[in-house]
Order: sequence, then structure tokens, then C-alpha cells
Amino acid sequence: MTDSGKDGDSPYVFCDFDGTITAQESLQAVFEYFVPDQWAEVKHRLVSGELTLRSGVRQMIERIPSARYPAVLSFVREIPLRPGLAGFLDFLEARGIAFIIVSGGVRGMVEAGLGSLISRVHRVFAADADDSGPYLKVRSEFEGGAELVDKVSVMNLFPANPRIVIGDGMTDQNMARNGDLVFARGRLARYLEESGHDYIKWGDFFDIRNDLIQRMGKVA
Repeated sequence: MTDSGKDGDSPYVFCDFDGTITAQESLQAVFEYFVPDQWAEVKHRLVSGELTLRSGVRQMIERIPSARYPAVLSFVREIPLRPGLAGFLDFLEARGIAFIIVSGGVRGMVEAGLGSLISRVHRVFAADADDSGPYLKVRSEFEGGAELVDKVSVMNLFPANPRIVIGDGMTDQNMARNGDLVFARGRLARYLEESGHDYIKWGDFFDIRNDLIQRMGKVA
């Protein structure tokens, strides 16, 4: 697929990865397994508001030895994906709708987690992990504000109408507020409920596919 859309009239899907595509919080699972003592400290500072997610995630990734990065990727490959993703991608491909992953995590982990499905994703926006030194180093082209990846800046790159947003967590708040059709679960759903923002609750990608079929008409 290409970044097409005459006068911005093409729908695009902007989807979080961690805890949205994966059936559990994969980045947190990596931290708990590979750097548990450091994670306990940083998690406390995140919860207290002393650290932003941008700062906390960077600190944690950069405490992982580069020599352990292959093991990290192998670990992420074993984390299950939320049911229905392949069928959802079938639906989007039949409609010519681009599926864009916007993650506040690491590109290598996203690609490892998706496995063979990565070839069916239009674009992946995430931070990059440089493993050329003794510890991983984070590079992010779209770093901004409190976010390691400013998801709204990514959305603004595309002539999307409507903007379909899929997320589950607090890092998806800004993306959801700027979406036209928002599918939310978990902490994101609770936030949108409390703030009075319209959203559609979902459990798996079958739910999202079925909702969009109703809205757009069944593909022959």
C-alpha cells in the first residue's frame, strides 16, 4: 500500500502495539524479566509522577546490555498476539486501508513480536535500539513532550479521513483524542469514559473487524 488518499479521503488505522496487538504488556514483561531490580525502582517513580514515560522507558531500555538484545527479541517472539489480527489485516487489505503501528516501544521488539505478519503492516513507527555499545541506546525520530514517540505527530504525516485509532493504555491518550473513530480497552477506555470522549470498547481484533464491517459494508 502507498500513502494515497485524494484530498485526505482515505481511512487509515493507527494502532498501538504493546498490550494492544500483544495480549499482555510486552515491554513491561521484558523489563521484569531482564532488569527486574531496576524496573521496580523506575516503576515506582513512574507511578508517583516523578518520571515521564518518555524518560522512564528510555532509562529502562538503556539499562539492558546489548549482548542480551537477541535474547530480548526471542523473549518477545513468545508473547502471544491478541486474537483476530490476521483476519483483521485481511479485511483492511481487501479495503485498501493502511494499517500503521505507532509504538512507544522499540522497533526491533515490535517486528519480533509480529513475526511473519510484519510484511502486512504498512508502516511501523517506534524508537530504535542501537546495540553497538555495551548497553542499548535509544534513538527516536518522533520524540516529543512526555512521549518517546509522539503519536499525534506520526498521525499528521498521513492524509487520513477518518483516523481510526486502536489502543489500550495511557500512552494512547493523545492519539485517541485526535482520532475520528476510537477503539479502546483497558486504561485507555477508562480514561475516555471519565473524560466523556466517544469510543468503542473491544476485546480482540474480531470485535474491531465486525464493527467496521457493519460501518463500511461487508467485503464481497
